[in-house]
Amino acid sequence: MGARTLEWSLERLKALESVAMASIVESDGSVPAKVGARMAISSSGLAHGTVGGAGLEMKVEARLRGMLEGGYGGVETFVLSKENEDASTTNLNSLCGGRVVVAFEKLEPRPHLLLMGGGHVAQAISEACGLLGWNYSVFDERKEFVSEGKFPDAEELIFLKAEEFLKSENLASLGRFSDILLLGHDWSIDEQLLVGFLTMEGEKMPRIGCIGSKTKWRAFVKSAKSAGAPTQKIDDVRCPIGVPIDAVTVEEIAFSVCSEIIHIMRSDL
Repeated sequence: MGARTLEWSLERLKALESVAMASIVESDGSVPAKVGARMAISSSGLAHGTVGGAGLEMKVEARLRGMLEGGYGGVETFVLSKENEDASTTNLNSLCGGRVVVAFEKLEPRPHLLLMGGGHVAQAISEACGLLGWNYSVFDERKEFVSEGKFPDAEELIFLKAEEFLKSENLASLGRFSDILLLGHDWSIDEQLLVGFLTMEGEKMPRIGCIGSKTKWRAFVKSAKSAGAPTQKIDDVRCPIGVPIDAVTVEEIAFSVCSEIIHIMRSDL
């Protein structure tokens, strides 16, 4: 059961959900579950596994849900007895008489960036993803810019016209990406994609960043508003992307973009 809960947790992380997990790491006496038992809850509210049920599971589940709302992990000792004088442990008012030590941890998904435009900046960001342990996929209307040679570690290589890509996706399917970065060689393609994303039905969408100047962004905002995009969705887009470090080279741009994503991730914890 513990291994299956680990596998389940990895699937939830791949879906970009956070996971709070409890693992029994020590046990003595009569207890509802032994070492290796695990229980996990994802940020979507799904749960998997068990640490034995009854009062112990109720306590563990409450702590796991609290962790997903900003609480902390750690180690807690539970004593399954009616009387317990050890203030460092948690008493469960049980007749079992055993003792279990539970380790709590919160697992965060690693980012999955969709690089829209397979040029030099995208290549530099893909290399940074390798160093950071992040996933990335690449979209481009030009076949030679979505090759395995340029992006050997890409999760997906998407060779489509912008309009075809928009027709094939919705906010639910785009949820496999944590960030969409518009890095195209042609501003009109970036604009078409941006307007398409912002006018999709639904609320929850990946973070969107766009490379370019403030002048370019003002033009994009005008087009998005004309297409009926909600103001809040427009305001959530980051343009120009990256931490303002006066980046010049593609490597510096990649560094600033990834630094910004890290800052956003840490701020959301």
